[in-house]
Amino acid sequence: MKSIITLPATSGALAFDGEPSDAELDAVELEMPLILAEVELLDAEIKTLDRPATGLDERRIRRARRRVLAARRSLSNRAATLGGAA
Repeated sequence: MKSIITLPATSGALAFDGEPSDAELDAVELEMPLILAEVELLDAEIKTLDRPATGLDERRIRRARRRVLAARRSLSNRAATLGGAA
Protein backbone atom coordinates (compact mmCIF):
# COMPACT_ATOMS: atom_id res chain seq x y z
CA MET A 1 0.00 0.00 0.00
CA LYS A 2 1.36 3.39 -0.93
CA SER A 3 1.16 6.20 1.55
CA ILE A 4 -0.16 9.60 0.58
CA ILE A 5 2.24 12.37 1.46
CA THR A 6 1.39 16.03 1.32
CA LEU A 7 4.01 18.02 -0.48
CA PRO A 8 4.77 21.62 0.37
CA ALA A 9 3.85 24.16 -2.27
CA THR A 10 7.00 24.96 -4.17
CA SER A 11 5.62 27.76 -6.27
CA GLY A 12 3.10 30.55 -5.91
CA ALA A 13 0.90 28.92 -8.55
CA LEU A 14 0.39 25.85 -6.38
CA ALA A 15 -0.33 27.74 -3.19
CA PHE A 16 -4.02 28.02 -2.31
CA ASP A 17 -4.90 31.06 -0.25
CA GLY A 18 -8.42 29.84 0.58
CA GLU A 19 -10.22 32.58 -1.34
CA PRO A 20 -12.12 32.22 -4.62
CA SER A 21 -10.56 33.74 -7.69
CA ASP A 22 -12.10 36.69 -9.52
CA ALA A 23 -13.28 34.36 -12.29
CA GLU A 24 -15.04 32.13 -9.76
CA LEU A 25 -16.72 35.13 -8.13
CA ASP A 26 -17.87 36.38 -11.54
CA ALA A 27 -19.34 32.95 -12.33
CA VAL A 28 -21.24 32.90 -9.04
CA GLU A 29 -22.54 36.42 -9.64
CA LEU A 30 -23.69 35.41 -13.12
CA GLU A 31 -25.58 32.42 -11.70
CA MET A 32 -27.00 34.26 -8.67
CA PRO A 33 -30.56 34.72 -10.09
CA LEU A 34 -30.75 30.96 -10.69
CA ILE A 35 -29.37 30.21 -7.22
CA LEU A 36 -31.93 32.49 -5.57
CA ALA A 37 -34.78 30.97 -7.60
CA GLU A 38 -33.71 27.47 -6.58
CA VAL A 39 -33.54 28.51 -2.92
CA GLU A 40 -37.07 29.93 -3.19
CA LEU A 41 -38.30 26.65 -4.70
CA LEU A 42 -36.59 24.66 -1.97
CA ASP A 43 -38.19 26.86 0.71
CA ALA A 44 -41.62 26.34 -0.83
CA GLU A 45 -41.11 22.57 -0.94
CA ILE A 46 -39.80 22.43 2.64
CA LYS A 47 -42.95 24.14 3.91
CA THR A 48 -45.01 21.19 2.66
CA LEU A 49 -42.92 18.41 4.22
CA ASP A 50 -44.72 18.20 7.55
CA ARG A 51 -48.26 18.85 6.40
CA PRO A 52 -50.45 18.35 3.34
CA ALA A 53 -50.00 20.96 0.62
CA THR A 54 -52.79 23.51 0.41
CA GLY A 55 -53.88 25.26 -2.75
CA LEU A 56 -51.71 28.21 -1.79
CA ASP A 57 -48.70 25.93 -1.31
CA GLU A 58 -49.24 24.35 -4.72
CA ARG A 59 -49.39 27.76 -6.39
CA ARG A 60 -46.27 28.88 -4.51
CA ILE A 61 -44.35 25.80 -5.68
CA ARG A 62 -45.62 26.18 -9.25
CA ARG A 63 -44.54 29.83 -9.35
CA ALA A 64 -41.14 28.96 -7.87
CA ARG A 65 -40.63 26.24 -10.51
CA ARG A 66 -41.47 28.72 -13.26
CA ARG A 67 -38.94 31.18 -11.83
CA VAL A 68 -36.26 28.46 -11.79
CA LEU A 69 -37.01 27.57 -15.41
CA ALA A 70 -36.95 31.23 -16.44
CA ALA A 71 -33.63 31.78 -14.67
CA ARG A 72 -32.14 28.69 -16.32
CA ARG A 73 -33.39 29.84 -19.73
CA SER A 74 -31.92 33.29 -19.18
CA LEU A 75 -28.58 31.85 -18.08
CA SER A 76 -28.48 29.46 -21.05
CA ASN A 77 -29.35 32.22 -23.50
CA ARG A 78 -26.67 34.45 -22.01
CA ALA A 79 -24.09 31.67 -22.27
CA ALA A 80 -25.10 30.93 -25.86
CA THR A 81 -24.81 34.62 -26.73
CA LEU A 82 -21.33 34.74 -25.20
CA GLY A 83 -20.33 31.51 -26.97
CA GLY A 84 -19.91 29.45 -23.81
CA ALA A 85 -21.77 26.54 -22.32
CA ALA A 86 -24.08 26.76 -19.32
